[in-house]
Amino acid sequence: MRQISLRTKEKQNMMRLLTLLLLPSLCFSAFAEEVRPKIGLVLSGGGAKGAAHIGVLKILEENRIPVDYIAGTSIGAYVAGMYALGYSATEIEKIMLNENWSDGYSDTIPRQALSYRNKQQRDRFNLPLNMGYSDDEVKVPNGLLRGQTMSQLLQRSTGLVNQFGHFDELAIPYRAVATDLETSNAVVISNGSIVKAMQASATVPGALQPVEYEGKLLIDGGIGNNMPVDVVKALGADIIIAVDIGSSLVKKEELTSTVAVLNQLSTMLTNASTERQKLLLTQDDILIRPDVGKMSTTDFTIMPKAFILGEQAAREHLISLQGLSVSDDEFKVYLARKKQLSRRWLDDIDHPIVNIVFNNDSKVSDSMLREVLDIEEGEVVTQERLAKGIADVYALDKFERVNAEFIDTDQGRVLSLNTHAKSWGPNYFQLGFSWEDDFSLDSAVSFDLAYTLTDLTDTGGEWRNELKLGYEKLISSEFYQPLDYDQSFYSRAKLSYEIKDWEIFDNNSRLLKLKQSQYRADVGIGYNYVKEGMIELGITGEKGDLDDGLFSEDSEYQSYGGYFKFGYDDLDSINFPTSGNRFTFDAHYRKEKNPNIFFSGLDDHEEYSIQLELDWRGALSLGNHAFVGIASLATVDIEQGFSLHLSELGGFLNLSGYHKNALVGPHKIFGAFVYQYDLGRDVLGMTDYPLYLGASIEAGNVWKLREHVDLDDLIYSGSLYFGTDTSMGPAAIGFGWADDGEKAIFLFIGKNW
Repeated sequence: MRQISLRTKEKQNMMRLLTLLLLPSLCFSAFAEEVRPKIGLVLSGGGAKGAAHIGVLKILEENRIPVDYIAGTSIGAYVAGMYALGYSATEIEKIMLNENWSDGYSDTIPRQALSYRNKQQRDRFNLPLNMGYSDDEVKVPNGLLRGQTMSQLLQRSTGLVNQFGHFDELAIPYRAVATDLETSNAVVISNGSIVKAMQASATVPGALQPVEYEGKLLIDGGIGNNMPVDVVKALGADIIIAVDIGSSLVKKEELTSTVAVLNQLSTMLTNASTERQKLLLTQDDILIRPDVGKMSTTDFTIMPKAFILGEQAAREHLISLQGLSVSDDEFKVYLARKKQLSRRWLDDIDHPIVNIVFNNDSKVSDSMLREVLDIEEGEVVTQERLAKGIADVYALDKFERVNAEFIDTDQGRVLSLNTHAKSWGPNYFQLGFSWEDDFSLDSAVSFDLAYTLTDLTDTGGEWRNELKLGYEKLISSEFYQPLDYDQSFYSRAKLSYEIKDWEIFDNNSRLLKLKQSQYRADVGIGYNYVKEGMIELGITGEKGDLDDGLFSEDSEYQSYGGYFKFGYDDLDSINFPTSGNRFTFDAHYRKEKNPNIFFSGLDDHEEYSIQLELDWRGALSLGNHAFVGIASLATVDIEQGFSLHLSELGGFLNLSGYHKNALVGPHKIFGAFVYQYDLGRDVLGMTDYPLYLGASIEAGNVWKLREHVDLDDLIYSGSLYFGTDTSMGPAAIGFGWADDGEKAIFLFIGKNW
């Protein structure tokens, strides 16, 4: 702390010295500013085309044109805010090019960031549905996206600046313009968090959830005032430089889709507000129109071209602009003054925080938020540290939005973490879907539905109910109870009823189909030793029957005993991983009573069994090349007869030359090596989703009896495939073959495990 204090004093002394050196110039500048007109800069909205604003700023700087007031709408509010903070045009250009703006329109939590339990649920319920039920009504968000990723992108751009009592405190007095969703009136934002102001101004209605500000729900300012000339005039500007990057209306021949019609309607609304503002311009004002009207507002790859078009458009007005130029000395003083003003808050970034305040409207405990945030009082918070902490809190998947703000107090710098519970909770629906076909046997379709009631206890108890329909059928109900506020320890109890078909194959041809119906109960206690892993002990019991269609009576079975589970999972994708590992180990000790329908001459028997299952999948990548390893072992130690706790082989990357689950037995060995090349990103320029060209080498088999297990019986297989991970889940098409002549074509969409 003493070292930090000494550094601060040194900076303060340097600032005093700089002020003394600049004092004569500042006095001259003050006199000069009294005689020259005040210049206001207005930047309109237009999405990715907003890069043209940077080109205009560069020309203003090259020609020594000071900006006294600045305001903007949507992307214009972003550029204006950055300039008001003290960044130069070149610095803003660099920041914009380094950001992945497309990521700002995806709020999906990366799989690796989820907890172990949430990973398993997402893998099964793969459809991106945000829907809840409470107060006797179904609820959905008021936007397709929550705006979480965009908020973090904006905070990376601005840096860790404090909240502002007023935006007049900035290096250039600044205003952002948004629209009141309730009244459609323009709202001028003049204080608070500059990140929040930028985001509110650029919140596309319907696509992003509105931003709450002073009791109002705010959306994109383009509807209310897309080029806020009146706002800058009200600040005191004598001369306005306005930059219009609005879109042009398209011809009827281009209005061939719903999206095109909606875009046309949006353009009409924003252009109407822009035209009203143009009427306020006088002959002394300058209107710059970069030739970006036909460019896409959402394609951020156009930014380098838009930079140039902005410069070109500004140069067309060079004679008028040069009439606003000041001398070299005056402009140097102007820049020094901007820098001096910006240092007032930029220096605060190096100060340690004295307190952390939690503005938390959810039932997640503050102690858990503090632990996950992993920032302590007395630390100097870096951009990277705060971004990770916010991402980890958001990855709890309990919140609609998470953000942080810095507040100056008499005691020092305070970090405020703001967590907003999901507005469509606290009870949620989840959906899953899968379809697969091998073009020879029946195609398989599966639908999954889950309904979870959350926050039933002080520590976050959940009652989860699941329904599966299709080629497998299941209904289950589980109560999951965290035992502490940090949710490290938990207990759970689950009841389920499942109907499953077992298909017996010979030479990849189906010989027999068994129908298994089973009731099951599990009670366990567990420990989440890290976010990515768990350990669980419990007891289990099951009772069911098998129907092979040949006997008049079903063959009943039952078992009960104890189990141990260990899991760790930090894969980035369950189907097409490029990094991480997934390891599970299950051990069951049971007393079983099984029918011997597979072995004639043996009566039904009752005895003890030990079942062991081990699965591992790991991945690493080098550039666009990924390498995946898979290993799976299973065995059941039972003295005689046959256990119905079976393992399966067959299907995509699971002995790909065979149909799905074509090989069934209690003893299994399997291993595979997979190579994946990201053809989409590397060759096709696809940025939203990868497209993998993959190949695999596989070996494995199953055995009915342990004494028959022999590595010489391994079946060798391979595959070639195209696959992708999308927001709707994985999809792949490919061809597999085995060394015994078996072949299979596979196509699937949705979960495939």
